[in-house]
Amino acid sequence: MFDIGSFLTALDAQLEPLSEPREIRSAAVAMLAEARSDAMADIVAGFNSHPRAARETVRAIATLTDGVVIAIHHVATTRLHPQPNPSEGEKLAVLAVGGYGRAEMAPASDVDLLFLTPYKVTAWAESVVESMLYMMWDLKLKIGHSIRSTDDCLRLGAADMTIRTALVEHRLVTGHAPLAEELRDRLWSELFAKTVPEFVEAKLEERATRHQRQGGQRYVLEPNVKEGKGGLRDLQTLYWIAKYIHRVDRAVELVDLGVFTRDEHLAFWQAEDFLWAARCHLHLIAGRPVDVLSFDMQVEVARRMGYHDTSARRGVEYFMQDYFRHATRVGELTRVFLTVLEAQHVRNAPILGRIFRRRRKMRPGFADRHGRLTIRDDAQFLQDPLNILRLFEEALRTGILIHPDAMRLVAAHLDLIDDHVRSDPEAIRIFMDLLLKHGNPERALRRMNELGVLAAFIPEFEPVVAMMQFNLYHHYTVDEHSIQCIAALAEIERGEHPEDLPLSSEILEAGINRRVLYLATLLHDVGKGRPEDHSILGARIARRIALRFGFPKEDVETVEWLVRNHLLMSDVAQKRDIADPRTLRDFAKAVKTRKRLDLLLVLTVCDIRGVGPSTWNNWKAALLRKLHEQTAAVLENGMEELNRDKRQNEARRGLRHLLIAKGWDAREIRAEIARHYDSYWPGLPTETQAVFADLLRQVGPEEIRSDLRADKDRDATRAAFVLADHPGIFSRLAGALTLTGANVVDARTYTTRDGYATAVFWVQDAEGHPFAEDRLPRIRQTILRTLKGEIVAREAFASRDKPKKRNREFRFPTHITFDNEGSEIYTIIEVDTRDRPGLLYDLTRTMAENHIQIVSAVIATFGAQVVDSFYVKDMFGLKLHSEAKRNMLEKKLRQAIADGAKRAEA
Repeated sequence: MFDIGSFLTALDAQLEPLSEPREIRSAAVAMLAEARSDAMADIVAGFNSHPRAARETVRAIATLTDGVVIAIHHVATTRLHPQPNPSEGEKLAVLAVGGYGRAEMAPASDVDLLFLTPYKVTAWAESVVESMLYMMWDLKLKIGHSIRSTDDCLRLGAADMTIRTALVEHRLVTGHAPLAEELRDRLWSELFAKTVPEFVEAKLEERATRHQRQGGQRYVLEPNVKEGKGGLRDLQTLYWIAKYIHRVDRAVELVDLGVFTRDEHLAFWQAEDFLWAARCHLHLIAGRPVDVLSFDMQVEVARRMGYHDTSARRGVEYFMQDYFRHATRVGELTRVFLTVLEAQHVRNAPILGRIFRRRRKMRPGFADRHGRLTIRDDAQFLQDPLNILRLFEEALRTGILIHPDAMRLVAAHLDLIDDHVRSDPEAIRIFMDLLLKHGNPERALRRMNELGVLAAFIPEFEPVVAMMQFNLYHHYTVDEHSIQCIAALAEIERGEHPEDLPLSSEILEAGINRRVLYLATLLHDVGKGRPEDHSILGARIARRIALRFGFPKEDVETVEWLVRNHLLMSDVAQKRDIADPRTLRDFAKAVKTRKRLDLLLVLTVCDIRGVGPSTWNNWKAALLRKLHEQTAAVLENGMEELNRDKRQNEARRGLRHLLIAKGWDAREIRAEIARHYDSYWPGLPTETQAVFADLLRQVGPEEIRSDLRADKDRDATRAAFVLADHPGIFSRLAGALTLTGANVVDARTYTTRDGYATAVFWVQDAEGHPFAEDRLPRIRQTILRTLKGEIVAREAFASRDKPKKRNREFRFPTHITFDNEGSEIYTIIEVDTRDRPGLLYDLTRTMAENHIQIVSAVIATFGAQVVDSFYVKDMFGLKLHSEAKRNMLEKKLRQAIADGAKRAEA
């Protein structure tokens, strides 16, 4: 470690023969740079030996920085600007402020200094400060500094809260100690003691604003370790306020003052240690001050902190689960601390809501304190463990927030919730009433989850608490996602989405088994994080819980079925062509009853809406509505609904009526209908067939005709093309569209009897919506240029396919499956891999080169992952029956994916 005493002796010896200021400064900087570099290497090596605990490390970096500042001050005051007999005004103290003042520094933290003078700054003090700053800048230190007198500090601190906060944490590093003592005494007596409530309110307001800026949630998937909710700044805010009020130097002193219990202080200590470790690793990896745990950083920080992959989950997911659990604990500590402040009358209790709310009579054992629900008698409350659940029920019933004292009592006595309580019929009734009776169950569930009550009552839920899913699709941890799904369900029940979600609203209004639906929604992801398929494991767990809850046999089976199949409807709607009769037949067979179909639809809607703010859109809504409508018809009227001839005749009749309305004569209509093969009719909406009819009318063999317009029902732009058919047409069109920045979500291509390709794509912009009208002419032009060969798609994709740095760490092993059973006349090829703009083009081009005809493609994107499903035939119009052919095609598709990824990263 850096020993300042022996270093100063060696430094003086080195500088003794030098007289030129420039030489002195240069020699001092060279010696310091080497010593600092060696000491930092030692500190980092020490840190690597205990990579999850950084307390020693941040203190060691601050101590090293003290040594550097002391040495530089020594050179400036003894060698460059010696002052043997300084006057009273020529005294100087060098103080650390901010995080450095707290003696906590990450590897790339700023060095914040206050140069303190007794009165006005003298020429000598100015020269010393200037020389010190030049030497520190030469050492490449990032300095924040100010030169002030004690009077300046008091005046500016009174006017500016940022300056005042920095002064709370001042610490003498070197120089004239009595000056620093005077500042300390005057700050507390003349400023801090008189402004406690003002400072507390300002810090809490600042905290609320900071949280809002960082996303307002503890479970942001790329959190800011310093500024985010539950991060280091929250702990520091507690420390600032405690120091301002009590003049404490260390958090442990808050235990003696009765603010925290020993256990709460231990949680404070552990969270701080963990968060500092994450921040130090971030700085060391980046070589600069970086505080955001971006996806790419999370993987490397997790590796450095000793987290390893298992067969069930990646090391980064275990790391982030620990991170979020610490962040939650920080939130609890903050609540406890604020309650103590309220009790001491240094903070105003929140009054919003209680002024205008009619007071509801409390049930026995509960009281309203400052507009918060609290417990009358702790000892009496704890005699009956069910009171823990009753507290949350009372909070929902009255609409009052729970007082932090009550939360603290509950959190400290979770051991009262044992197996006996978990199977107690009254406890189960209270819990189910929380879900079903009050209209906003998510409020109770979220607070129960944060305090550990939910995991205590349903221990099977504990493994998914704060469990992060390392992908771009899920915006929340598993537990928060489950609660978001419950919130989405309650919103539909309250009638908040009659226009967005007409079918779900209708189903719930008509009456449904709410107990089954709410429990299945809460538990649908409870099996995550284990090696086994989470739907299968989750179904077994859900069955066990439903049995414990005393559900009737039929309800137990329905809960189990819903959890096992909670992805089924979403997968069929988004990854299969639901115009194919076999798809509908297989789905109807799996669902069996209309009751299950209705329950599954609502669960699917809530699951998608609970993933994140922009996941749900009209495209998914239209697919699910269509699947529900057609399956319901099959379940009610039998498989006759899927009769191919019947569906073809209905489609022809629909187009005939539409063309008559548009003024076509009978001969033209007959010619148009005769132009298409049988497979054309069931696969397209009538409006799209009418568009093709117009495009095909008197088309010439050299012409390329197109029609691009918004399809509002599907939240996409429909791009229809008619041109002479030739091999690879689908691939070229897909490439042309993707080059315009379009995301293809669905596509169909057919050939007419007279040799024209009729291809239609539904595409969305980067935001998942139809393209703006003013962009369509340019898109049309790019497509035409690509089809004419003026733009070579493969070359154009080389630069566009480069993955963003933050997305590189996501792993999506490629899965390719061939399904000859899912469709009567086509083979379904499903490709599940990492998404990139040129992927669809590469896959379809490979198929074209291998004489595979693509009839339709369904594209489902989940963040950085994509599942492309292709309905195909071979060159003779048959399914791919030959295993050798399938294996060869799979090999070539995998090669195309690998080559594209290599090209992108080159």
